[in-house]
Amino acid sequence: MKLDKQTQSDLFDYLLRLGDDRLILGHRVSEWCGHGPILEEDIALSNIALDLIGQSINFLSLAGKVEGQGRTEDDLAYHRDALDFKNLMLVEQPNGDFGFTMVRQFLFDAYSLLLMEALQASELKELAAIAGKALKEVRYHLRHSSQWVLRLGDGTEESHRRVQNALDDLWMYTREMFESDEVEQRLVQKGIAVDSTSLKSGWESMVFQILKQATLEIPGEQGYYSSGSRQGIHTEHLGYILADMQFLPRAYPDAKW
Repeated sequence: MKLDKQTQSDLFDYLLRLGDDRLILGHRVSEWCGHGPILEEDIALSNIALDLIGQSINFLSLAGKVEGQGRTEDDLAYHRDALDFKNLMLVEQPNGDFGFTMVRQFLFDAYSLLLMEALQASELKELAAIAGKALKEVRYHLRHSSQWVLRLGDGTEESHRRVQNALDDLWMYTREMFESDEVEQRLVQKGIAVDSTSLKSGWESMVFQILKQATLEIPGEQGYYSSGSRQGIHTEHLGYILADMQFLPRAYPDAKW
């Protein structure tokens, strides 16, 4: 697909969004390695982290090719500053307890499933292929996280309280998933991207059904919500993630493994 300069710039930005979401969430989930509540979950979370980072590699690799400046997925992951990252604020939130991690994962998984399904119809064949491959993994991720939300929400009084608190804390970051801007809309018009606003009703239907079964109260729409991460606005947590994640390649830029 031949791209004009505006479309090339827009697509590079859009691919960073897709890659950064999964890179940062993958890093967050990887922090559970060796700390899972049971061995089975330790392995499951490590595999989910690997899936997310694998997806980010594909999106960031394509971003580097679209940019045409010779940057690889490693360059984009390890040699950008926080203001250059485009990930949702939801995915950079600290792990908290196991219930908090599962709620964060569930809210993102439902969104990611709908997005990957829709991106399979992208006019950009490389993007459609990456989405199709990722979709197989996302289906498992959503099944895993939704089952834990159900078990913990409709479990003991303590587990219910913790998961409800997590939901209340994370809810303000969810509306950002369904915001669309000029970059995205120009790509939508060319059949490359997905209109984020079109995903909201499907996400609510999926999420509300699970939350109801889990006997959890859906937070209200009123009050503060977070926005602007697609333009480089983030919480303080992203800087700490990048300091950890980027230290080695920045300290030894010429290292060969």
